[in-house]
Amino acid sequence: MESSPTEYISRSLLSVTVRRALVSARFYLVYGTVISLLLGVVLAFASGSSFASSYPLFLPIFGVVGSMGGLLVFTSDRTKGVLEYLLAYGYSPRRLFANILLTAMVLVTIVVAISVSASLAVYFARGHPATSALAIGLGVYAIPMTYVCAAFASTVGVYWTALSSLRVGVSSPIGLTPFVGILPALVTLFVIIGAERSGPLSTTTLLLILGTGMGLIALFVIVLLVSMGRFLRRERLLSAA
Repeated sequence: MESSPTEYISRSLLSVTVRRALVSARFYLVYGTVISLLLGVVLAFASGSSFASSYPLFLPIFGVVGSMGGLLVFTSDRTKGVLEYLLAYGYSPRRLFANILLTAMVLVTIVVAISVSASLAVYFARGHPATSALAIGLGVYAIPMTYVCAAFASTVGVYWTALSSLRVGVSSPIGLTPFVGILPALVTLFVIIGAERSGPLSTTTLLLILGTGMGLIALFVIVLLVSMGRFLRRERLLSAA
C-alpha cells in the first residue's frame, strides 16, 4: 500500500535534510574539516606532547563550523515557505528543530571522524605513545565538547532565525552563528590558560574545568529545548516574505 505524504515526509525528512545540507553548506563542512585536520596533523608532526595537550582544546573551535549545514537549510526553508508546508502536514516546531539538530550531529560526526582518525594515524605513525592525557583530552573533552558546541550553535541559530527578520550576509544568523558556537570552547580555553598562570594544573582540576564548561553549555541547550514550545510558536516559523 502506498504511503501517505505525511508518512513519507516523516521517514525521509532527515535524510533529505542531510543531503541538502551536504550540498548547500559544503563550504562550512570542508572548511571545518580541513582546518581541524591540518591542525591535528601539524601538531602530531611537531610534538606528541603538543598534540595531546593542544589538539583537544582546538578541535571544538573548528569542528563546530562544519555543522552549520542544518541551520542553513532551516533558514532557507523558512524564507521560502517550506516550513509552512511541513507544519501543514502535522510537523510541530519541536520536531522540525529535532530534524535540524540531528542534521548538525551528522555533519559534525563527519568532521570529527575524519579529523580525529587522520590526526591519530599521523600521531601514532610518528611513534608517539597512547597516554592518559590524550585519552582524557579527546574522549572526555574534545569530542563531547564538539557535539555540545554544535548543538549550542544550532539551538541558538534556530531561535535567532525564528525571532528575526532574515537578511543575506554577515548580519544574518548564518553569518554569525559559527562565532556563537565556538564561544564555549574559547571561554574554556581562556579559563585553562588563566588557571595555568599560577602553575601546572592537576588532572582533577583540568577535568573540573572541562566538565564545568561542557555541563553549563549542555544545560543551556536543554533549557532552550524545553522552552521551545513556549517561545517558538508555529507563527514564528512562517515565511517572513
